[in-house]
Amino acid sequence: MEFNKVPAIVTGGASGLGEGAARALAAAGCKVAIFDLQKEQGEKVAADIGGIFVHCDVSSSESAEAAMAKAREAHGPCGIAVSCAGIGPAAKILGRNGVMPLESFSKVIQVNLIGTFNILRLAAAEMAQREPNADGERGVIINTASVAAYEGQIGQAAYSASKGGVVALTIQSARELAREGIRVNTIAPGLFMTPMMSGMPQEVQDSLAATLPFPKRLGKPEEFGMMVDQMVRNPILNGETIRLDSALRMAPK
Repeated sequence: MEFNKVPAIVTGGASGLGEGAARALAAAGCKVAIFDLQKEQGEKVAADIGGIFVHCDVSSSESAEAAMAKAREAHGPCGIAVSCAGIGPAAKILGRNGVMPLESFSKVIQVNLIGTFNILRLAAAEMAQREPNADGERGVIINTASVAAYEGQIGQAAYSASKGGVVALTIQSARELAREGIRVNTIAPGLFMTPMMSGMPQEVQDSLAATLPFPKRLGKPEEFGMMVDQMVRNPILNGETIRLDSALRMAPK
């Protein structure tokens, strides 16, 4: 798919992997709308890349619908949608303080899985109205899972379940949206230098990097952005989840 002046939205685009995706799409020529809850940081990134910031809670249908409307008014119907918004609090099913509260599990599912589907459905509706290219393609949707979808660690019950749902949604939605000329792919990142990771002590970062086969360093947000770029460019890459993890296979803890 072409990038030039194509309206793109990136949830969680104010920082981390989302920022990497937003910068990559803007560099390729897209008109980028950053959807996030972090207003100050989101506006800063948007100004830097020549895009716009839109306040959005992806877990809310009303908030997401309003955000899509604002982005559409500014740039036109969405042609590329990248979902990076997510949370990852750790909690054991049976911990020292008792059983995991059901509300804790539900919140992660609500943001990571339902939030991803929320944007997918709204973006697909706009993409279906766009003029197709020579291949009949109207849009590209890229979701974010995690290696935790495959090798969830102790304390990641909610996070692993939410990301496993995103993986399962990939081929299903790609098949269903094929008739509209919309491709759907997912990136499952491993260990990346995100704001959460950068806040950890250096010795913790080094110990995590040491678990990576090669290269033995944390991934960079711009490298996540490179994969987003390639998923948009390659017209036959569809229904696929790609691990971006330096050959990492997570240990139990």
